[in-house]
Amino acid sequence: MVQILQEYGPLLLKSMGNTLLLALCGLFFACILGLIFGILSVVHNKVCNIIAQVFVDAIRGVPMIVLAYFIYFGIPYGINSAFDAGFTLSALQAGTICLALNCGAYMAEIIRGGIQSVDIGQMEAARSLGLPYSKAMRKVVLPQAIKTMIPSIINQFIITLKDTSILSIIGFPELVNEANSVVAITFKSFQVWFIVGIMYLIVITALSKLAKHIERRMAKGERHRDKH
Repeated sequence: MVQILQEYGPLLLKSMGNTLLLALCGLFFACILGLIFGILSVVHNKVCNIIAQVFVDAIRGVPMIVLAYFIYFGIPYGINSAFDAGFTLSALQAGTICLALNCGAYMAEIIRGGIQSVDIGQMEAARSLGLPYSKAMRKVVLPQAIKTMIPSIINQFIITLKDTSILSIIGFPELVNEANSVVAITFKSFQVWFIVGIMYLIVITALSKLAKHIERRMAKGERHRDKH
């Protein structure tokens, strides 16, 4: 095991960096999609509500591995067949889109729940002061909702980080993909996957501790405000 760490440790660390990069990119765009569809799901407009629900149900109803194959192979094939173009997607681009869509559907539900957790009187008070709906949502409701959403967003990031392993199927050099290469070279499956498991455990445990710390801080802040 020590020999594997000496020879392939830098490669595995680099691939963990790629994994974190992919997860962060996916989460960034997922937050944008989640915000858009989360707000569409709470506005008083049936068409917007239906659009948001269709997006969430469609993405959550498709296995991520199917979504990854469709984006990486299906979309370029469809575009090239229709327009006779040389369109391609890199593994990073396809992986980011796949994670953004998959995570975005869950983020939309997190954001919807966060917005609905804010007392409806906050929106009514803002509107009674003459603020338009969009400004009241941006200035009054969302800042309060985000505080309750942060732990759930961190937990979703943990899930997204784990989901990056699925994207080894499209050749992205994340941790699982590179670990497979090391196993093929060394034939030391137990040692390699043990090291990979420990690497995931360290990162995910640190993120879980961060989420719990934020939850405790928020709960303490709520109790402090209640006293005053």
